[in-house]
Amino acid sequence: MASPSPSPGPFNWFLAIGATPEAVATLNDQPILFTILIIVLIAMILQCVLLWYIHYATMKPEQREAKKKKKEAKQSEKK
Repeated sequence: MASPSPSPGPFNWFLAIGATPEAVATLNDQPILFTILIIVLIAMILQCVLLWYIHYATMKPEQREAKKKKKEAKQSEKK
């Protein structure tokens, strides 16, 4: 099965980072796939940040103090 030769297009730089010619041809034909990929990655990163913030904001004061003491103990051990 012969691989399609990549036609000039905006996604040909993917060949330099290891993409197959078939993948580059698909992206050149349907660039919305790349846009969807970027949107999904950004949404997942934002969701992780939101989850971390919820975790941080809902910590009890005792948990924050214990974490601070533990951090200070580690720093004093290194000195």
